[in-house]
Amino acid sequence: MPSDPQPAPYLPDPRIETIAQWIGDPVHAAAFPRHQLRWRNDRWAAAVGLDGFDEARWTAHFGHFQPLPGNLPQPLALRYHGHQFRNYNPDLGDGRGFLFAQMRDGAGRLLDLGTKGSGQTPWSRDGDGRLTLKGAVREILATEMLEALGVNTSKTFSVVETGEELWRGDEPSPTRSAVLVRLSHGHIRIGSFQRLYVLEETAHLAALVDYSLETYPGSLPPEDAPGRDEPAVILLHQVVERLADLAAAWMVAGFVHGVLNTDNMNISGESFDYGPWRWAPRWDPRFTAAYFDRTGLYAFGRQPEALLWNCQQLAIALRPLAETAPLVAALERFGPLYQQALCRRFTWRLGIESRGVEADTALVQAAERSMVESGLPPEQFFFLHRGGRNAGADDFGALLSGYAPAAATADPFWQESAPPGVLIDEVERIWAAIDTHDDWSELDAKVAQIRRLGEQLGKAPFTPQ
Repeated sequence: MPSDPQPAPYLPDPRIETIAQWIGDPVHAAAFPRHQLRWRNDRWAAAVGLDGFDEARWTAHFGHFQPLPGNLPQPLALRYHGHQFRNYNPDLGDGRGFLFAQMRDGAGRLLDLGTKGSGQTPWSRDGDGRLTLKGAVREILATEMLEALGVNTSKTFSVVETGEELWRGDEPSPTRSAVLVRLSHGHIRIGSFQRLYVLEETAHLAALVDYSLETYPGSLPPEDAPGRDEPAVILLHQVVERLADLAAAWMVAGFVHGVLNTDNMNISGESFDYGPWRWAPRWDPRFTAAYFDRTGLYAFGRQPEALLWNCQQLAIALRPLAETAPLVAALERFGPLYQQALCRRFTWRLGIESRGVEADTALVQAAERSMVESGLPPEQFFFLHRGGRNAGADDFGALLSGYAPAAATADPFWQESAPPGVLIDEVERIWAAIDTHDDWSELDAKVAQIRRLGEQLGKAPFTPQ
């Protein structure tokens, strides 16, 4: 994140209307008793030409959900299935959110505005379709920190407090309510393909592959890949590349998503849908974020495995469109791609020049051992050794001393006692100030610190498109 996103004019492009009849259901936003703007992301609003809105117009579009000019005339709740903790659930879909608008940024990339907590839909099941204000604050912190750490993530675009009292079993109730808008690169999930596969809607399945390839363009498979000219095979290769990189990005960030179900996997490779997330307080592969993840299925160290498993479910859903062998060949690339991405991102965060995958892998393994032995939180470890400094006497220090620095550490930021972090105690402290005193200054200060970290880290390494 070396600089703010580049400003661009508002360029509406509701492409999803071409498949809207079978990918979603038109819905209406809830009529909330109050609309108090609490958060607006002007950095990213400028990137899609919406930063000029005054508070009244902002609230009209992102609280009352009046349609944006030239965009979707009515929100669309998307339909999908999914594996939830490896159990297949056909009774899913956007249950407390919807796709509100689509537009292009200055580089021509299609971006979506989607919601969380905007009311009930046909897919709400027994839910109230609402979001707690605490959940919205947590999502601000998660997306800001992940963006700073170079992770391909959705952006928290807007938070409006809505004046309702909500009852939840996992936080003190009644609690305050909000509606959140996120800016992201698409809302097509692995579960979107699973639904069409199970319902045997093969024509729609092929159409969704075509839509995805056109909307989220990427590289072609390797020249020796079987079936490399087939649309379904091309798509699987691209998703494998993106999710291998995403898994590596989470690990280097020390981040635990918590709920890696196939309905939470965006085929654009973008991290999104933040619920019980946590940053690992130390390098512990067994650390889990969700209190209900009793078997550790989505533990910190099992995240790469989980994303590969999800890619395998996409391959199964694509079987009506391709032979097995080309799909398996695409899946076999996940491991090597993950290792390459892990090394690329690890050396980037350390601020050192890569010495190749073999040497970098040895460095990563030594770093993991050093973090386990020292008990240092990952963010403190990377901060301490930025630019190759403070190489100790252990195996990691010996290897680190052989690396050339790729980033300067002269800025006063790197002389501070510690980098900004969002471990659970810090999250709770920020929320307590809001909940008890309606004091948002702690959140504002934390976001400013996080963005400064992003500026210091600079542009993240290549992320597959």
